[in-house]
Amino acid sequence: MSIPILAITLGDPAGIGPEIALKAMNGVSARLAEREFALLLVGDPEALDRAGKVLSIAPPATVDVDGIAGLTGAAVLPTPSGGSDIRWGEVSAAAGEQAYQAVALATRLAQDGRITGIVTAPLNKEALHLAGHDYAGHTEMLADLTGVRDSVMMLAHGDFRVSHVSTHCALADVPSRATPERIARVVDLTLATLRRLGLSQPRIAIAALNPHAGEGGIFGRHDIDVTEPLVAAYRARGEAVLGPVPGDTVFVKLRGGAYDAVIAMYHDQGHIPVKLLGFGVDPETGKWTVLNGVNVTLGLPIIRTSVDHGTAFDIAGQGIADETSLIEAIDYALRLARPDAGQAAAEGQA
Repeated sequence: MSIPILAITLGDPAGIGPEIALKAMNGVSARLAEREFALLLVGDPEALDRAGKVLSIAPPATVDVDGIAGLTGAAVLPTPSGGSDIRWGEVSAAAGEQAYQAVALATRLAQDGRITGIVTAPLNKEALHLAGHDYAGHTEMLADLTGVRDSVMMLAHGDFRVSHVSTHCALADVPSRATPERIARVVDLTLATLRRLGLSQPRIAIAALNPHAGEGGIFGRHDIDVTEPLVAAYRARGEAVLGPVPGDTVFVKLRGGAYDAVIAMYHDQGHIPVKLLGFGVDPETGKWTVLNGVNVTLGLPIIRTSVDHGTAFDIAGQGIADETSLIEAIDYALRLARPDAGQAAAEGQA
């Protein structure tokens, strides 16, 4: 590849994925023209045509797999058509199958070295399950497609980064999943990713599982018996890993620049602060005004980033979906693909 080629999978074609893919393509058009990178929109051409009519944006030309080499600008790589039974805002097995096929195809291309990385638009878990693909989400699907276990979800909004020990599970199951081995896996992958982004001495805080980090054992001993010894081992190796830090203060400190990332113990502990910072709502109408944030899957043999929001079936087909998160995900993928660029960016912010 002469320039990086990023595949954008369209996600559920009944949601906002096709719209934000076209809007993001328009938003980075100047950069595409300058050959900074190329975009390959992977999915159903019919879904892109429907979105293009709503937005008055013409989808790019289609290519086949052999036409990817040397790609500049943008192109569409078709998956089998989903058919006319796919409608805006409706859950269907056909739409779930489309979403799966796009991710599966893009993953194979990334593994074969034909593209640089994958940026995924949102899919609908119910539709995915109706199509017979029983995954909790993109992270689990990609782990299965690449044969990887123990992948890690990192959410990021600018320099506000949060990696997760557990994600899609019941809260009651979190303590048993937050083992020393799993926490160490998350810390190791987060350290490696931060270094790839240009931070030579990354600082990580591990959020406490229990209120006040257990308050000396009054509220539980997980933080004392599991996290504290793990932190001591990392610090003995010279790593700037701190914790357990109470969850009600650790994200404030992250926002203030005390850390480069936080390790969250469970889904909502990590998702809430990132989305609180990245999402905006019009107080008069209650409607979303901006959706910022990136989902990065760590531990895969390929680069994968994603938007940090859902399919937004309620506004699909209206042309008002915000593409900011998708563009941010594109930029994060490029930073991961170019460690030298990440280093330059980090030095520029220093």
